[in-house]
Amino acid sequence: MLHVLIGEDDYSVRQALEEIKQGVGDETARLTNTTVFDGKTVTPEQLRGACGAMPFLGEKRLVIVEGLLERFDPGGRTGRKKPPNRNDSSDEYRMIFEAVKDLPPFTELVVIGGKMKPNNPLLRELSNLSRVRNFKSLNRSQLEQWVEKRTGEAGGSISPQAVRTLLRFVGSDLWSMANEVDKLVLFAGGRRIEEGDIKAIVSSAREESVFALVDAVLEFRTGTAQSMLQQLYMQGLSPVHILVMLSRQVRLILQMKDMRAQGESRSEIQSKLGLTSDFVLRKAWEQADGYSPARVRELYHRLLETDISIKTGRMDGEIALSILVADLGQRGGVSA
Repeated sequence: MLHVLIGEDDYSVRQALEEIKQGVGDETARLTNTTVFDGKTVTPEQLRGACGAMPFLGEKRLVIVEGLLERFDPGGRTGRKKPPNRNDSSDEYRMIFEAVKDLPPFTELVVIGGKMKPNNPLLRELSNLSRVRNFKSLNRSQLEQWVEKRTGEAGGSISPQAVRTLLRFVGSDLWSMANEVDKLVLFAGGRRIEEGDIKAIVSSAREESVFALVDAVLEFRTGTAQSMLQQLYMQGLSPVHILVMLSRQVRLILQMKDMRAQGESRSEIQSKLGLTSDFVLRKAWEQADGYSPARVRELYHRLLETDISIKTGRMDGEIALSILVADLGQRGGVSA
């Protein structure tokens, strides 16, 4: 049987793949009867051979191909290597199609791809053989339903306000969302998850406080910055942890400034910086707009100096951070 799994929602694609794997047999049977190909280089002969091979000590064979559809996506740039004996004609996708169109009953072939153009020639041909499952990014309402369902499956419950707060911090990345939901269910210990739990546990929620601290420092609001520093201590963060988070946020701002100056798009920046949280991306983007490179670099260098002072034992961590905030809050140096 042929399975075609595509779409931007990689989490749901992988979940669908796991369901297919469970239907192949137990773990031992899958181990000896699973073949995985890189779609950028696989040849029709390799696919035909793998799909036609009889299962060994099992009833089914599983063949997984990733990146094959991208190879034929109109206008796509895959940077693929040329596979052995590759036919460079425009009919190459037809050779792939011929290799997989008559699958034996014992073979489960799974073709996995990302967001595809509707005029992808191989996708069009494969859709005549099997229903294409397209996992699109979820909208706001669907995300809320997904969080509630996932929380229930993990053995917990969550308030509507907590769901909205969780979405604000995590965004639409279901891999990160699933991880945060699992942590929250454990933290709640059987009671309903509330908004306060999100702010206490979710990593992006803590980063909100750090972003606010960066804003206060860069805007010379010393009193506010000192107050936020104390709040972070009360949340259980150590001076070294706070310093690491501050340095990371300021470094993000500097990197974003440089990448935007080079004309890179928002999605390219998000990918290169490895930002899975829409909230963190949005805040760093706003701060890159709001402050001069000189002011941000001044803060970054002072954070490095403070880190050295703490690690070498020249200063106590809390004292060092308080002095840093007080010094940077004085106007007269580098202006914003």
